[in-house]
Amino acid sequence: MQTLEKISNRFWYQTPVSETDRPILGVVIGDKRTLMIDAGNSEAHARYFLSELEKNNIPEPSLVVLTHWHWDHIFGLSALDMISIASKQTKDEMEKLVSFEWTDEALDERVKSGVEIEFCSTAIKKEFGSERNITITLPEVTFDKRIDIDLGEVTCQIEHVGGDHAQDSVIVYIKEEKILFLADAIYANLYSSKNNLTVKGTLQLLDKLDQFDAETYVLSHWKPVSKDEYQQEAKMLRNFANLTEQFEGRFDDIKAAYQTIVNRDLNEDELETLGYFVNGFELEN
Repeated sequence: MQTLEKISNRFWYQTPVSETDRPILGVVIGDKRTLMIDAGNSEAHARYFLSELEKNNIPEPSLVVLTHWHWDHIFGLSALDMISIASKQTKDEMEKLVSFEWTDEALDERVKSGVEIEFCSTAIKKEFGSERNITITLPEVTFDKRIDIDLGEVTCQIEHVGGDHAQDSVIVYIKEEKILFLADAIYANLYSSKNNLTVKGTLQLLDKLDQFDAETYVLSHWKPVSKDEYQQEAKMLRNFANLTEQFEGRFDDIKAAYQTIVNRDLNEDELETLGYFVNGFELEN
């Protein structure tokens, strides 16, 4: 069950749902305006989020920012009567979806041809059921690298950071609250023949994220985490990236070296991440 959670007087978020791939939605409350972060994976998702805001006496958002083009972050936009903001790259990617059909047959064919992935196809079918009246609504305001929004006593810095998961990924830094909304930025690339992370993409992204003075990091398909928790995750990613380069993508050598660093066997999450880096190395070489 989804719940609306409060981190501070200025920031609330709605918890994700893994089965239908509903990501976290966030809201930043200023004295003048309220900003919604991501539009949800369906009109039902977006409307449910707004209804929960109303129940908690949170001002209705007048702005929404999209973190990247993937369906689960944009399909709710058609239900939102507010100014929408995205990077130019995100709008470009969304324009490619406008002509798509969303029937079972169309989804299955795109999976077969490699345009869509099975996980997303299955989640779309579960979220929408048989009634799939999906409308791709394009963002109204676009920016290149960064846009700052003063909501009134709280500022949102929206900046393009890229990364392997989606080249158009942006983050939202809520300066006064020291909250960094990462969305899916540090996740693996799923739209590939193999789920993967690359050495260059990972290290460049982590260097960019290090520039923000944050105490809370929000990951769209998990939860908000503390600075210490995020730094542990970032350290793991850096270690695997560096070892992948050092050992030229050799799984067993990387695994042995990482076990020496942490002085224990690798856990399931670490093994999965190692696999992503090996895949990335193989795809690039």
